Amino acid sequence: MIPLENFLLLSAVLFAFGFYGVLARRSAIQILMAVELMLAAVSINLVAFAAYTDADRFTGIVFAVFVITVAAAEVGLALGIVLRIYRERATANVDEASTLKW
Repeated sequence: MIPLENFLLLSAVLFAFGFYGVLARRSAIQILMAVELMLAAVSINLVAFAAYTDADRFTGIVFAVFVITVAAAEVGLALGIVLRIYRERATANVDEASTLKW
């Protein structure tokens, strides 16, 4: 069986890449992809802890499915906002859209 520490290391690396992507990127689409990477890292953590604890094994999986559902709703809403900003300003750069005056 694969040790729990391997899953935690993978999750930490994915979360760190996502965190760096949120802080360093200017494109709204790249920021959304980085946020999704962070949410995937959280899901890996939840499922790993659910598999390695003696408690109810479905708890972590249920939370992971909830995280995936929230991530899908977040992407749908955020892409709609990004498309609207792109149509108005002809750019997906978050610095250009920092003032939301019409």
